[in-house]
Amino acid sequence: MSAKTIVAVAAAVALIAAPPALAADDAGSKRKPVHLQVSVSGDLLIHSPIYNRAKALGNGKRYEFRPMLRYVKPIVQAADLGLCHLETPMGPGPPHGYPQFNTPKGLAPAVKATGWDACSTASNHSVDGGQSAINSTLRTLDGAHIRHTGTFGSREARGRTLLLTAKGVRVAFMSYTEMTNGIPLPFPWSVNIASASRILSDARTARKRGAQVVIVNLHWGTEYQVTPSAFQKRLASALTKSNSITAVVGQHVHVVQPIRSVNGKLVVFGEGNLLSNQTSPAASQDGLIALLDIRVDGTKSSVKAIRYIPVWVRRSDYTVLPVGVALRRKLADSATLRASYKRTVAAAGRRANVQPDPRVLP
Repeated sequence: MSAKTIVAVAAAVALIAAPPALAADDAGSKRKPVHLQVSVSGDLLIHSPIYNRAKALGNGKRYEFRPMLRYVKPIVQAADLGLCHLETPMGPGPPHGYPQFNTPKGLAPAVKATGWDACSTASNHSVDGGQSAINSTLRTLDGAHIRHTGTFGSREARGRTLLLTAKGVRVAFMSYTEMTNGIPLPFPWSVNIASASRILSDARTARKRGAQVVIVNLHWGTEYQVTPSAFQKRLASALTKSNSITAVVGQHVHVVQPIRSVNGKLVVFGEGNLLSNQTSPAASQDGLIALLDIRVDGTKSSVKAIRYIPVWVRRSDYTVLPVGVALRRKLADSATLRASYKRTVAAAGRRANVQPDPRVLP
């Protein structure tokens, strides 16, 4: 046997004896699953009495919103990722409230200080100030080092995917609105308008770009209606059938809506208001912060459970109060807080994997 033959035979034997190399997917499957807690909050809806209060807190020299959010700050900061919903634009010129909002830019530092990592900006008020207000909002958020999605300054920006990282996991955050109050878009790319085809396409693109988790935020539904609208039900059904989408969370209707399982996936239909001046109906002072427990196993991800924190706005100073904390610390009238908690839990619901926090009031 020649030397070449001996070498070839030895190589063949070694190849047969060696264990097969792990493919990329197999290697990934050997990693331990990661659990993420993602907090998602309701509408930041800045009416004029709220920004006037913020100006008073800033001694008339600036708009200071941070004290209003101080009690939700520990909740947001404890999560692996914090997502907020900025309903009103921060455009040029003086502030104004309903019906066409212009929010002081001082809100942005408060958002950052509270601990939110990114904000959805697609809402029915996105184009209240036209493209100039959209651009101003995005510049203001950029200046405060807050990531954002839902409204855009260019076609190229609309084509990008917002990818966030938490505990080494790549999370895509996407934002859409059902309506813009009849105001035409300045450009087709200015605001993400909600449709199943667009959202599913964007989710597939996000996955191709490396997202392991895809969270869809929707500004949708009929105002002050606890029951999800036909549009909400149709869209939720279409989105939850997709393997590309991990979670669906909504705002807009200004009252809390149910957290339901749709096609085996939990959907937060409506979180109510976080910060607003609304009082009628009484439920418009209520809201919840959803804490999504997401299990990530390689490229697969799912929401295993949702814990939600009922909150209520104390209108004497527009402080957002987690109801359980407020009761323990006697931060507002006990009967009022208990009524708010009861409304929120009745709307959002309870089941084995969906529970309020606290589960029982003190």
